[in-house]
Amino acid sequence: MSKAPKITQLTADGECEARVVRQVRGGPTLVEGPVRIVEDDGAETVSDRFVVAVCRCHRSALYPLCDTSHRALRTPKAAARTDT
Repeated sequence: MSKAPKITQLTADGECEARVVRQVRGGPTLVEGPVRIVEDDGAETVSDRFVVAVCRCHRSALYPLCDTSHRALRTPKAAARTDT
């Protein structure tokens, strides 16, 4: 079984810097990249993007990455409130 990566990175002077993780209400979790996501079954997804959107609704065709499928889950009333 592979070991999950630590969520810290080293700065140029060797100091430890915490990664920023943001929860988006009704949307994905945004993680400063690059990242390696290790799932329960050992499957790995790697992304070298500077910010990676991780799916929380489990409806993404690209799971564990977000493909914005969560937007279809919003009610028309909720979508109207947030899109203005």
